[in-house]
Amino acid sequence: MKGVILAGGLGTRLYPLTKVTNKHLLPVFNKPMIFYPIETLVKAGITDIMVVTGGPHCGHFLSILKNGHELGIKHLEYAYQENEGGIADALSLAREFVEKDSVAVILGDNTSDADITKPVNDFKEGALIFLKEVPDPERFGIATLDPNDSSKIIKITEKPQVPDSNMAVTGVYIYDNQVFDFIDAIKPSGRGELEITDVNNRYVEKGQLSWCELEGYWWDAGTFDTLLEANNYWAKKDKGQQNK
Repeated sequence: MKGVILAGGLGTRLYPLTKVTNKHLLPVFNKPMIFYPIETLVKAGITDIMVVTGGPHCGHFLSILKNGHELGIKHLEYAYQENEGGIADALSLAREFVEKDSVAVILGDNTSDADITKPVNDFKEGALIFLKEVPDPERFGIATLDPNDSSKIIKITEKPQVPDSNMAVTGVYIYDNQVFDFIDAIKPSGRGELEITDVNNRYVEKGQLSWCELEGYWWDAGTFDTLLEANNYWAKKDKGQQNK
């Protein structure tokens, strides 16, 4: 299985910090934000990784990640997303890198101590998304679960005003190779982007979307409040480990 980390965008919600570097290179306690999704993949045994980035500071990744060997990556590639085309558009740039493999995808602003090794090893086909209960579901893609069988997802709704649940799509996904055909088949949303929610709903239509809860800590660090929360969590965890 290949790994893809999506680290593009301009990070406008974090201006002026992101006027000087890419959002995913901002510090979360004692390491750059992107180290966390890298560690999640490497811990699960995924060491063939592509970073998809963009914007004016994309070159900064090279000086920090280098060839990835210091972080446990065996093979590291980069792809450049020219425009703000959405998550699915960014993932489409990894088509040749993934080839005929399946792929684990993580958004670059996800910080988590979850261990996804078992879901990765158990994955065979279709798609698996990781959900997490959140207090503010209107900020996320939200899963509507079948009331008669909570293991089944009826649909995913992007940032609903009236959420059906508080089970958020975390930004950690596993896809088989169909994902690139589904990306080709969807059309840009009202904001002009190819939405990963539309790709996930293609899997729903085929009865091939499953889910599991992302165990442990998870938070996206894409706003000042969530960046602060993530920093506080990892600082406290590090201090707790030092005191053992």
